[in-house]
Amino acid sequence: MEKIIGEIERSETEKIIVQVKEFKGRTYVDFRIHYLADEDEWRPTQKGITVAPALWEDFKKHVEATSIFLGEQGLV
Repeated sequence: MEKIIGEIERSETEKIIVQVKEFKGRTYVDFRIHYLADEDEWRPTQKGITVAPALWEDFKKHVEATSIFLGEQGLV
């Protein structure tokens, strides 16, 4: 299973791809930086974070807390 959920453009040659994918028989949510290769093909880097489904609710809780903090600071 591999499902791209969304993409966030960092620059013309870099983007973050959010996807649900399997690795070694397990499912993960992956936030990975990809770069534009010479052949106009997006390739993944080692930079990113992978979250197991069992940790997803905790991950979302901390992302939401970060969002609230950034809003209180006027940063978003």
